[in-house]
Amino acid sequence: MATDYDTPRKTDEELHEESLEELKARRADAQSGQVDIDEEEAAESLELPGADLSGEELTVRVVPKQTDEFTCSRCFLVHHSSQLARGEGVKAVCKDCE
Repeated sequence: MATDYDTPRKTDEELHEESLEELKARRADAQSGQVDIDEEEAAESLELPGADLSGEELTVRVVPKQTDEFTCSRCFLVHHSSQLARGEGVKAVCKDCE
C-alpha cells in the first residue's frame, strides 16, 4: 500500500480521541434495544387460542427393526448396516457417533 508522506501525522491525543469515539459508538450499538430472539424457542412457548390438541390421536405405522439394521449403542437410533462403524450387537456404533 502506498504511503503519502506529505499528509500530517496524527498525535497520540487525536488517536486516543478517535478510539474513544469508536468505543462510544460500539456501546451505543450494543444498547440499541434490538434483541436477538430465538424463533424456535419463541414458537415452543407460543400457545394458540383454541388449539387444544389433547384429544387428537396420531397414527404412525411402526415397523420392527429389519435384519439388515442395527441400533447404535450411543444415539439409540436404528440405522442400516451400511452405517455401522464398529462393534456388534449391543456394542454397535454408527458412523455419526464414532
